[in-house]
Amino acid sequence: MKAAQINMLIDEYGKDIFSFCRKITYSLEDSEDLYQEVFLKALEKQKSIDIENNPKSYLISIAISLWNNKKRKYARRQRIAPEQSMDAEESYEQPFHTETPEKEFLKKELIDIVNKSISELDDKMRIPVLLYYNAQLPLDKIAEILDCSEGTVKSRLFNARQKLKKKLEVYGIEQL
Repeated sequence: MKAAQINMLIDEYGKDIFSFCRKITYSLEDSEDLYQEVFLKALEKQKSIDIENNPKSYLISIAISLWNNKKRKYARRQRIAPEQSMDAEESYEQPFHTETPEKEFLKKELIDIVNKSISELDDKMRIPVLLYYNAQLPLDKIAEILDCSEGTVKSRLFNARQKLKKKLEVYGIEQL
């Protein structure tokens, strides 16, 4: 694989990878950094990327691995020298094209509530939810990315849905 093929991967999957990075980091700055690191790592590992065998899932697995490494490093640093204050979490904004400002506001509120509820899930449940619903990957690819069985992925998705259902019922949201 050559640099031209990496550029092709960026053109074809870049938007999806960036969107996934944004979902797991909750920060525009962190997601931009992670996105760049994913493709730099892909450039380093060019020989191991199989263009014919779903490179999107491979790139997402690189993103997950890099993000988990960053979180571990951050946690280790916090144990050694804790920061005094943390920046507030950026809200994830999405453009809407609705008829009325009221509908637009309600949709934004609903998305914020759902995103907040998803962000409160444990990573073992949050990452499969993001891979399944946002990246729209099939269960077998998610299992491959997370290095676990399909049954485990199904179980984590089921448990995540149950937890989300309970959290959303508090807001009076019964079904999406």
